[in-house]
Amino acid sequence: MLATRYAIPKFLHIIVESTFLVQFPFVNESLRLCFHSKSRNYERNFGFDNIDDALDSFNRKIHMRPLPSLVEFSKILGALTRMKHYSTVVRLCKQMELMGISHSIHTLSILINCYCHLGRVDFGFSVLGKILKSGFEPGTITMTTLVKGLCINGQIGEALEFHNILVEKGFRCNEVTYGILINGLCKTGRTSFALGLLRKMEGQIVKPDVIMYNTIIDSLCKEGHVTEASNLLSEMIVKGVLPDLVTYNCLIHGYCSECLWREATQLLNEMVQKKINPDVNTFTVLADALSKDGRVIEAQDVVDSMIQRGEEPDIVIYNALMNGYCLNNKVDKAREIFTAMVERGFRPDIVSYDILINGYCKIKGIDEALKLFKEMHHKKLTPNTVTYTSLIDGLCKSGRTSDAQALLYEMHDTGQPPNLITYGVLLDALCKSQHLDEAIKLFLRLIDNGIMPSIVTYNILIDGLCKGGKLKTAQEVFQYLLTKGCHPNVWTYNIMINGLCKKGLLDEAMALISKMKESDCPPDSVTYNTLIQSLIENNENHKVEKLLHEMIDRGLAEC
Repeated sequence: MLATRYAIPKFLHIIVESTFLVQFPFVNESLRLCFHSKSRNYERNFGFDNIDDALDSFNRKIHMRPLPSLVEFSKILGALTRMKHYSTVVRLCKQMELMGISHSIHTLSILINCYCHLGRVDFGFSVLGKILKSGFEPGTITMTTLVKGLCINGQIGEALEFHNILVEKGFRCNEVTYGILINGLCKTGRTSFALGLLRKMEGQIVKPDVIMYNTIIDSLCKEGHVTEASNLLSEMIVKGVLPDLVTYNCLIHGYCSECLWREATQLLNEMVQKKINPDVNTFTVLADALSKDGRVIEAQDVVDSMIQRGEEPDIVIYNALMNGYCLNNKVDKAREIFTAMVERGFRPDIVSYDILINGYCKIKGIDEALKLFKEMHHKKLTPNTVTYTSLIDGLCKSGRTSDAQALLYEMHDTGQPPNLITYGVLLDALCKSQHLDEAIKLFLRLIDNGIMPSIVTYNILIDGLCKGGKLKTAQEVFQYLLTKGCHPNVWTYNIMINGLCKKGLLDEAMALISKMKESDCPPDSVTYNTLIQSLIENNENHKVEKLLHEMIDRGLAEC
């Protein structure tokens, strides 16, 4: 048995020993159909608008004499489950028991489902034990609910073990059960296991369906195994499982992620030939991938083709195009897309504004970016960390560091805390403009706010301090990062070695290069060249020869 934080193996053992599954190996189909029929009827005639209506109905029924049939209570519990009020269902089930209302297989199955969604699969298995003791026959739906519960709670190993026990005892799992297991395996990065499970199904009564294939194909594509995913498409066609729109969308996305445009185009043509019409998602994937790859003209062609086919682009596609133009520094074209989107009746979202603001900031169009920022407030869109960071970067690049600092304070006031990138942008600007006292204050504020500096953050500050002649402070920061368990990289050492060399502290610089070798951070050509240049200037040629030999041995210089 696999270990788990719940007592699941105990309940698996109960099922293994139960004679119930031996006596009744298959689902009671008439019972299952009955439940499905009732469920469909309920959906049409017994819906509730909110939890209060459902609770009012429940409270009326428990005080009726004689009590209504259990079916009526099942309807209420089912409605609350669909509204995701799982804890309420559990409470009502306990209330029913206290009032002497016996549960049915249906209400107990609903209770199992609720426990699973509440992360208490162990309680779900307890209810299964109660089902068995009551002489009820749990069907595929009940068992599949438990399998799903284990999967959604990250216990995929236990789910597979439970499945194996069910199969050994002659219980017939259905397509939904296998679909859940395959989905759980793929979501946890065990795509090869999912593929193995698919292979085991071959020759069984339950055949792999398009959903199972799609799940694995999508997972393979996301892992970069597009060739294997394509082979699986060919395999499913040979086995008579017809691919659908989702199949092609997954593969097209996979090809686009790998920049295999010819293959993506061929697949698009293939799906059209098979009368599978591309949808908004198909075109969005193509437009977004092309835009990010800098092929924004081709992305625009995709959108034009989409419109010609009668498909209306959505805001995601417009944002993808805008982003593509901004990446190519064609912010005016991005603004045209923005205007066209508004004219078509779309309301720009926070992503739309972030893309444009970032685009303008990159080309130093800070005034236009600030106008858009004000427009966001006017349209009651709350700027996020990305918005503020882009603007702070733009202000810094325009030499307006005081305005950038003011914006940082505004972030705190509006409850939008800066992240490490935000601080890094402003810290870099303060260091480059030699506002070192302000830079140190900002660095300390970053730490006070509970943000752990990265090695890049340290490098920015140390570099600024060295270039500003504050070598002692730079050394203190260097020692501080070591005490915090942050490992210096080659850039960190090179900054310090360069600062020491400029102050004529060559012995300390040589000591640092020795420390690099000990710290599994080998010197690079910049390290050696910096030291060699300083040694030559100080007529220490005997040390130069040693370093040159080291460079040659490390393959960093030509003999």
